[in-house]
Amino acid sequence: MTTNGSGTTTTRLTSDSHEVGDAFEAIESYFERGWTDGLPVVPPTPDAVERFLAAASLQPEKVIGVEPTKGAVITAEKAAINAVMAGCRPDYMPVVAAAVEAITEDRFNLHGITVSTMGAGILLVVSGPIAEQLGINSAESVFGPGNRANATIGRAVRLIVSNVLNTRAGDLDKATLGHPGKYTWCISEKVSKLPWEPLHVARGLAADESAVTTFAGLSGIQVGEHEANTPEGILDAFAGRLYALGQNMQEVLVVICPEHAAFLRDANWSRQQVCEYLYERTKAPPPKLFAEGGVKEGIGDKAPESAGALASPDAVVPIVAGGDGGGWSMVIPMWSTGAKTKSVTKRIMA
Repeated sequence: MTTNGSGTTTTRLTSDSHEVGDAFEAIESYFERGWTDGLPVVPPTPDAVERFLAAASLQPEKVIGVEPTKGAVITAEKAAINAVMAGCRPDYMPVVAAAVEAITEDRFNLHGITVSTMGAGILLVVSGPIAEQLGINSAESVFGPGNRANATIGRAVRLIVSNVLNTRAGDLDKATLGHPGKYTWCISEKVSKLPWEPLHVARGLAADESAVTTFAGLSGIQVGEHEANTPEGILDAFAGRLYALGQNMQEVLVVICPEHAAFLRDANWSRQQVCEYLYERTKAPPPKLFAEGGVKEGIGDKAPESAGALASPDAVVPIVAGGDGGGWSMVIPMWSTGAKTKSVTKRIMA
């Protein structure tokens, strides 16, 4: 934590304080100590940290997560410090706290995904009323820059993993390549274009509740389909990408753009129909793959008679996000094809 030149601090907080001359000196100090993600941070003054804790009704000493493998404890104070550093607003703090709860569950396998050479990033999908209240982007360039909530909430979680759990690139983080989602990765569902119930409702929460779902995602792969106007035609494009990713995947996020989602909605296709169709369609390579040269028989262990791409229909997690124009969707495979990690949904206590 950083104080200004006066050394003013509060007694509730227990983190070390470092006196500096001004904000620029503080920023450089954090670079020197290795407490950044390579970008400048906002100096976390005690007053700012207190405001973040108050916004989430959290006491500084409250344990909001324990990393199962190392037993490292994440307190509300440490989470708030990193949320300030990331550039969050205080009202983002309940989302950050819920995300920490989610990633520290056993089934998420946080230690595995953060030290693996495979280089997964932590993707947050926020659903429910809080997404609109905070202005979390679900539309144009949903995975791109330009939105404070998306950029800083995702960044806060990454800084917590780096600074509180000491999992930094080149140290415990051994990703061979990594990807931009390891800086920050946070989006919301585009509720107005959903053909079905939001993700948090599908996972047992009420429509008027809010939640964050965490995924251990590898690099996203865009799916372009600009000619088909039926659910089958649209989903065959997804099937081609999914089949090429591997076999027996336990979980994969299917991000459907509004243009594609409209065809599913018009045909009254349910979430389960989408999952079942993709499961059946990826048991063998879709014919279109061979026509386009995307997959050839005998490559690796992916012969046409081999196991399908998906372990079950439940392996598919479909959401809707993105701009209204352009038939570009995305599939995001999970770390170790989802066999060693499972997404976790947590209610946001706002």
